[in-house]
Amino acid sequence: MAELSTIARPYAVAAYKLGKEKKALAKWSEMLAFAAAVASDVYMKTLIDSPKLNAADIEAAFLKVGGDNLDDHGQNLIKILVEYGRLSLLPAIAEAFEALKAQDEGTLDAEIIAAAKLTAAQTKDLVKRLEAKFGKKIEASVSVDPEIIGGIKIIVGDTVIDASVQGQLQNLAYTLTA
Repeated sequence: MAELSTIARPYAVAAYKLGKEKKALAKWSEMLAFAAAVASDVYMKTLIDSPKLNAADIEAAFLKVGGDNLDDHGQNLIKILVEYGRLSLLPAIAEAFEALKAQDEGTLDAEIIAAAKLTAAQTKDLVKRLEAKFGKKIEASVSVDPEIIGGIKIIVGDTVIDASVQGQLQNLAYTLTA
């Protein structure tokens, strides 16, 4: 099965293109954040997953909760997602939309995963190197995952730089079995 982000991306691209065309990226950002929060709500998830409700009931309930927070284009997106049973993709769509918006604004989000806590100087140096590599401002989030054993793993958009011991071991295992 395809990964959620892969399925969500075309919806995010369509929303982004429409928002850019209408000069309403900020409005789309707000609408998608709101819709993602609604779709993530425990009660709404129960409603969405209920076998007792048909698509029209789910659509009506979601749009009623959305109220004035969704313009006509936002409501159309909700209708399409309900029709195809993809309402649960809203958080991934919002995330992909924000990534497209940030890329357009000249910033990229980077997820830095280290085996041990990085110092502020190490993080600053790493961000500086990433900015030089990608030619854009980098907004980095740093996390610690001892399971990567040693080294670091960096995810910037679709690019993954895996300099972790775990990654190297996986590559070695793949090479040996191929």
